[in-house]
Amino acid sequence: MRLLDALASAFINTFGITQPSEQTRRHASWFILGLLMIALAVVVAVGMVLYHFMHS
Repeated sequence: MRLLDALASAFINTFGITQPSEQTRRHASWFILGLLMIALAVVVAVGMVLYHFMHS
């Protein structure tokens, strides 16, 4: 969970967002994790499609 909190803090500080409360920071952490998982799933899916077409 510390890695997730560090990612959220980095995101908040990088974009100059007003520091949220602890509850809001937790929600932001889970939201950022969700976005990262979606991005990873898209990259894996594109890789699988490309692999399939290259080896068919």
